[in-house]
Parts: sequence; C-alpha cells; structure tokens
Amino acid sequence: MVGDRVEIVVDAGGATRTWEVEATRAGRRVDIAHGRGVVEVSEVTRGGTPVRTARFMSSRVLALVEHPAGQARLADDEPPALPLPRPA
Repeated sequence: MVGDRVEIVVDAGGATRTWEVEATRAGRRVDIAHGRGVVEVSEVTRGGTPVRTARFMSSRVLALVEHPAGQARLADDEPPALPLPRPA
C-alpha cells in the first residue's frame, strides 16, 4: 500500500535522531522485526523480497511510530459540494 510509513526515533548519545522508512511504490509494505537486540525495519515487495532494510540496536530505540496507508475515499464519503457564490 502506498503510504505505509514507519518513523524510528533513536537515542544518539544526548540527542535523538529520527529515520523514516516508507513504502515507495504500490503493492509494497513496511515490515518490522525485532530479536536478539536488533530492531529491523524493511520495505518489502508483494513477493516478500526486501527492497531496503534499516537496523537499529533495540537498546537505543526510543519509539517506533507506524503510519498506515489511508483507505481510498469513496464518492459517497465526500460531503456534497456547495455552489460557489456568483459575482454581483
């Protein structure tokens, strides 16, 4: 889904740094895996092949924020259009 995005906030020794991993094309998704002291965030194709991967030490990760793709709006979801005022 286009729009899947994960923000990773990491302690960088007195300051924080933020990275973003985003699904750049339709059909891709962002997967998060953690284990053995490592957090891994990957952009993955439909077939499961990782396109790019970011790895962080789990002891340094302060926050993982997931932003899922929004669903497409349907025609009946939108409010009715109001007529524009005409000049006098």
